[in-house]
Amino acid sequence: MTRPLSEDLRSRLIAAVDGGMSRRAAAKRFGVAAASAVRWVRAWRMTGATCAKPQGGDKRSHRIERYRDTILAAVDAQVDITLIELAELLHREHGERFAPSSVWRFLDRHAMTVKKNRARQRAGASRRRGAAQSVVRRAA
Repeated sequence: MTRPLSEDLRSRLIAAVDGGMSRRAAAKRFGVAAASAVRWVRAWRMTGATCAKPQGGDKRSHRIERYRDTILAAVDAQVDITLIELAELLHREHGERFAPSSVWRFLDRHAMTVKKNRARQRAGASRRRGAAQSVVRRAA
């Protein structure tokens, strides 16, 4: 992703437009797109700010965060619940559709990881040893 153009360039373009130059002429003079000049001047007239808007970042996690208590309660009730089961639970109880990858990112943000231990890594008959006690480990 590219960086936003400098604050100095934005200020000079806005000053040129404020001084009587058209937006398109100012854009051509400063070597930026006409659409950018139009947006910058519009933002400056509405808010008085010449700074660039923030770029990137997470824009959707707030959707799944609304169901934090439901997800954490389901994990506490059934420790070995799968991501697909959690997604289906949210759809069934709340009518919201989430991809299993979204559920995984939620659990990762909340430091809930699958615990790897020796019993689970061994390939052999299950009669040798009992099943692992805890599948999910919470961060301290």
